[in-house]
Amino acid sequence: MRKAYLFIAAISLSLSSSLTFTQSTPDPCTSGHEFATTDCTLTWHGITVYGAYDIGFGWVSHGLPENGYNYEGASLVNRNGYQHRFLVAPNNLQQTGLGIRGKEEFRHGWSVVFNASTGINPQSGLLANASATQTINNGLPRRSYSYAIDGARAGQPFNDEIYAGISSTHFGTLTFGRQRSLGTDAMLLYDPAGGAYAFSYIGYNGTMAGGGDTENSRWDDALKYRLTYGPVHFGAMYKFADGSAGCYSASATWTAANCTPEQGHNNAYGFDLGGAYGKFSADLVFQQYNQAISVLNPLLGPQSPSASYQSTTDSINTNPITGGVNLIDTSNTVYGIVTDNRAIMVAAKYTWDPVKFFAGYEYIWQNNPSNPLGVGASDQGGYNMSGVEDNNLDSEKLVNIWWTGAKYTYRSKTDFTFSWYQQRQNDFRIPPTCSPSAGFRSSCAGTLNEGSFYVDHHFTKRFDGFAGIAYSWVSGGLAIAIPHGPGVPYNYNNNCAPTLGGRFTF
Repeated sequence: MRKAYLFIAAISLSLSSSLTFTQSTPDPCTSGHEFATTDCTLTWHGITVYGAYDIGFGWVSHGLPENGYNYEGASLVNRNGYQHRFLVAPNNLQQTGLGIRGKEEFRHGWSVVFNASTGINPQSGLLANASATQTINNGLPRRSYSYAIDGARAGQPFNDEIYAGISSTHFGTLTFGRQRSLGTDAMLLYDPAGGAYAFSYIGYNGTMAGGGDTENSRWDDALKYRLTYGPVHFGAMYKFADGSAGCYSASATWTAANCTPEQGHNNAYGFDLGGAYGKFSADLVFQQYNQAISVLNPLLGPQSPSASYQSTTDSINTNPITGGVNLIDTSNTVYGIVTDNRAIMVAAKYTWDPVKFFAGYEYIWQNNPSNPLGVGASDQGGYNMSGVEDNNLDSEKLVNIWWTGAKYTYRSKTDFTFSWYQQRQNDFRIPPTCSPSAGFRSSCAGTLNEGSFYVDHHFTKRFDGFAGIAYSWVSGGLAIAIPHGPGVPYNYNNNCAPTLGGRFTF
């Protein structure tokens, strides 16, 4: 089991949002019948092609029209959701997509490894692209929105991972490229729902996995090291700074003449220490990410500069700009808050056949960036920022995320999974005036809750069907859609989302 963990966590042998342990030596398919009836791999000369297709049908109590770029579905409460509707539900238990991986020994105990995988939306055939869900809604009235999300997949050719490296049976595995963060690895292992978008808050929203920001659930330009020694495993990760930082000015009336060019300081690092003893396993993960970007609502269009429900096109340093020389073209650009994030997470699971118990907790510190980003700064996937907020936080923001749940397996083919998730934030408003009478802002204390239950039956090793329900709601500062001034409340503060569907993996 420990060898399987090293192989999967270190070189990401699974495209899925829910990792499953497999043999370190692939069992290649030798016939079409074997492919259809077993979990053999499509391997040739050490290279394996793998993938998944996950599609379903659902209903939401407060939703929006679906978006062809949205890969997370519609299960979680959404700030702009306003109507009940039936819809196609993509990527419920795992991300639909394709990948190719390899491991080739070049010396006894030493191998070259690589992995490249991408997520595809089964409802549209488009690459998973959170940023595009924002840009196609730019300038539209709120009631005209389709689903707009934030996430680590932004239409990159390999929006999940692409990396290569060296693996040793004694010295561990070192890889470089675009890779899942250590928090994402831990989330997939210790989430009772395995990161399922339809039933897991920490899978749908990557705040926990990214150490405070969903875009940071995957790191570009990153080195990753994994080592297992007996019952103990260790991981370390470092991201090099990359991209443009744009130009910045503290002036409310900044212009190109007084906007100072900035340098990127978006480096990051993390550590993981864990172990297993009998049927119990646990991990402790630390992550630090500088200049983390969180994309807000779609941008305000030049045709409607006073629409309170949208982000202004540029509020560099939270000074709202609604016209004149500083109105930036919103075409294919995004608007975001920038913070320096630090997080520590502990998670554990215990197997008491036929039940597995899961629990986890993460504490996140968020502060305004020590090095600001400016207008024109790079965001993921080649997108640029036409709106930047570097001092959005009145004071240090503290976030607590905890989860628990259990998975019961009946006769090896049917899983019953119950999960509970909660996110809480402190009151970081100055002055600290938050109450129903005084009015809530996004800087006020708030809570998000989600509970889910689903049944997953495996008809074969490759095909399973599932049905379940998730219910989520927000309160206080977390129920504010746009964090400008008094903010704009969610249209509705809750969402009920039953879903059923099927999944095929290979």
